[in-house]
Amino acid sequence: MTTVFGHHDVKDQDHWLASPRREEFFGPLGVTNIRTFVDPQDPTRVGVPMDVPDMDALMAAMETEAAAEAMEHDGVISETLVFLVEA
Repeated sequence: MTTVFGHHDVKDQDHWLASPRREEFFGPLGVTNIRTFVDPQDPTRVGVPMDVPDMDALMAAMETEAAAEAMEHDGVISETLVFLVEA
């Protein structure tokens, strides 16, 4: 299991926090322990640490239309998305 931290900007932090899409999208990939973080100084900056069983599957899934739709629904500004992998 690899711990990954994804961070990105969002249009509306409250909407992003309330959305079930993270669990709906990542759950079938076996991703667990998904948590949400927010920047108290910048409400558009958020992050998601999670445990990922298969990084190749995650990265392939992020290239799909389903990922684009989930990000659009959640108000994610996709060009700001960065994944950090635990070393």
